[in-house]
Amino acid sequence: MPHTLTPVIAASTRWLLAAYPAPTGALSHALAEAQARQAATLAAVLRYPTPLDVELLHLLAPSGSHRLDWLVGSAPYPEDADWRTWVDETVVSWAACFLADPALAARAHQALTATEHHAEVGSPRRLIDPGDRDTEAAALLRHPDLLKSVADLHRPQLEELLNANSAGLR
Repeated sequence: MPHTLTPVIAASTRWLLAAYPAPTGALSHALAEAQARQAATLAAVLRYPTPLDVELLHLLAPSGSHRLDWLVGSAPYPEDADWRTWVDETVVSWAACFLADPALAARAHQALTATEHHAEVGSPRRLIDPGDRDTEAAALLRHPDLLKSVADLHRPQLEELLNANSAGLR
């Protein structure tokens, strides 16, 4: 993954885990984090497909978590304010789409060939084909009904992007 997307991916992953926590236990947390990070990475690379897009992100700054926090009913604590400024609403929304729908995540992974970062993303195995332990660890994080309000924020743009990429591959 491009190192310049790291702050957005890390903050978006952290937000997802705070909003949809894993069951107790270090293994559950690690498995849920791996899935959230894969989803956020895939979303960030699709959202910012070129180095110029990444530079513009750093120049203009991501949207922050304010609307997402309001949507899921969480109030950010003052000590959490710094990392929350790096949360990108679109990245979180697309990541929620991928977590709720592995088939959509597979389509998105195929669309990576249209980005300049595609070789740097790695395998989304836990995202596309989660095992039983992965599913248990991310029960809230992958629940379509719980993710719906966040996923629906930017789902139309994601569908448009994936449809345009699949039309270009034909």
